Amino acid sequence: MTEAGLIYSALASLLRTLWPGNQKSFDYLFTWDPPHSPLSTFPSIFLVLASYLSIVLGLRAAINKGAVQPPHPNSRHLKTIFVIHNVALSVSSGLLLAAIMEEVVPILRRGGFFPAICAVSSYTPRLRAMYLINYYMKFWELLDTVFLVVKRKPLGFLHPYHHTATAFLCFTQLHGHTSAQWFVICLNLAVHTAMYGYYALMSLKIPCPWKRLVTTAQIVQFILDIGLIYFATYNYFVSTYAPSLPHVGTCAGEESAAVFGCIIIASYLYLFVDFYQRTYSKKTPAKIQRAAIIAAEKTYRTDGLATPTDQEAVYNDLDQKKAAAASKR
Repeated sequence: MTEAGLIYSALASLLRTLWPGNQKSFDYLFTWDPPHSPLSTFPSIFLVLASYLSIVLGLRAAINKGAVQPPHPNSRHLKTIFVIHNVALSVSSGLLLAAIMEEVVPILRRGGFFPAICAVSSYTPRLRAMYLINYYMKFWELLDTVFLVVKRKPLGFLHPYHHTATAFLCFTQLHGHTSAQWFVICLNLAVHTAMYGYYALMSLKIPCPWKRLVTTAQIVQFILDIGLIYFATYNYFVSTYAPSLPHVGTCAGEESAAVFGCIIIASYLYLFVDFYQRTYSKKTPAKIQRAAIIAAEKTYRTDGLATPTDQEAVYNDLDQKKAAAASKR
């Protein structure tokens, strides 16, 4: 194995310096060794994600009933925490992206694209360690939903589904040892670097014309993901079960991980395209579109936390009102 790159070495050194425990606990946390590693078993991740959904939905219900009084949405302390959260996620995503690319680029140069996404040797120990960090970050990102609820923002289907499914997707790919996952992770980290930076800037009331671009980037990300994942999955299944059919070669990874990845990424593409069409399509009735955009813009101006799911909830409410009005005619 080649020597670690400068960025990887610096990040590893920084994590060890900041880690409050001893070396044994550090190795335990940052080494993927199921079932001993944290969140490396199905019961453990199921418990965490089920608790996340229960807490979020329960907190929202309690706030709506007046049983819990959260801070004011424009509270300075809440806004400060929110800005720190987004800046930290943006910077962390950018650094992890740079570290992964530092490891992947030499692999691409040595063997080309297909071996980089399909060869067993492309699933290196250093990449696995960074995949694990990316996996842990998905649980950090669950706080996005808590902010939405505390700020009394609408909570649609897409937001909790996307966060829950993404955490489980990372879990399946770590278990499945899929060599192609660096491609999907890098695209996701690139989008998150821009997206969380956008949220932070909007919270600080700094003008930023990235709103439509962020959604477009997410859709392009999923299109590229699907192209690569389906290509790799096709090559695996054909080389394994129908080698007489045209294919480039086989791909490393477990079948269940490949199938789950195909399904989840396809669902993301459908949901985000649906959101985009409902937000920007000219076919949307002008009055409904204008009301939804005004509501979404108001959310952006307030705290910068408007995501596809915020506007999705706005549209759902408007669609229901439109249907009710039509039924009375």
